[in-house]
Order: sequence, then C-alpha cells, then structure tokens
Amino acid sequence: MAEQPAIDLEHLKRYSGGDRDLEAEVFALFRQQVEMWMRLLDPRADLESWASAAHSLKGSARSIGAHDLAKACESAETSGNQGATARSIAAQDVQNSVDAALNFIDQHTYKMRLQALRKSSQRANS
Repeated sequence: MAEQPAIDLEHLKRYSGGDRDLEAEVFALFRQQVEMWMRLLDPRADLESWASAAHSLKGSARSIGAHDLAKACESAETSGNQGATARSIAAQDVQNSVDAALNFIDQHTYKMRLQALRKSSQRANS
C-alpha cells in the first residue's frame, strides 16, 4: 500500500482551481500560520491556549489538505487535559506532521518551478 502524501493536492486544487500562483500564496499563508501556532502549542500552556493552538492549526491543515497533520492536531486537541507528558507526545506528533507537510510543500514548489523553467526554455528555443 502506497504511503499517503503529506498534502492532498487534489483537495487543494478543488479550492485553487489549479492556479499555481494561488497555491503558492496559500502555502505561504500556511507557513506563517504553522510558525505562529506551533509556538503556542506548548505542553506547559494552560488548557485553553493549548486547545486553541491545536484547533487553529487543525483548521489550517484541513484547508490545504494536510490530512495527517489535521489528525495529529485533533489528537493534540483532545489530549489537552491528559497532562504534560501526553501533551509533549502530542506536540511531537504534530511537529513531525508539520515537518512532513513543509517538506512536501518545498518539494512540490521546486517541482513546479522546474516545470515552469523547462516550459520557458522550450518556448525560447522554438
């Protein structure tokens, strides 16, 4: 069975219409949101702050089709009242999923730029 990609591009295309500029903008916004919410996903935070950060990051993940990240955030959200150890484990699971999503975005962006360069080069040589 093939491993599911960190981001479901078909999900994203339903919302972007396949517009690569829009996808790039969405990815940039996602990066900003990840940076902000991950700082707040602190196992020592109060329950409300923890749940809010996990919930907000879950919404960001769902919006771009990062299903595994959304699941990790959902687990983190529900583990909030289970103590610091459970929160630490949940935060690490979220971080691992964030890393996978950001790595996927980097690879996808590189691939799209390469394709654009090749098309541009082919037109110039025609």
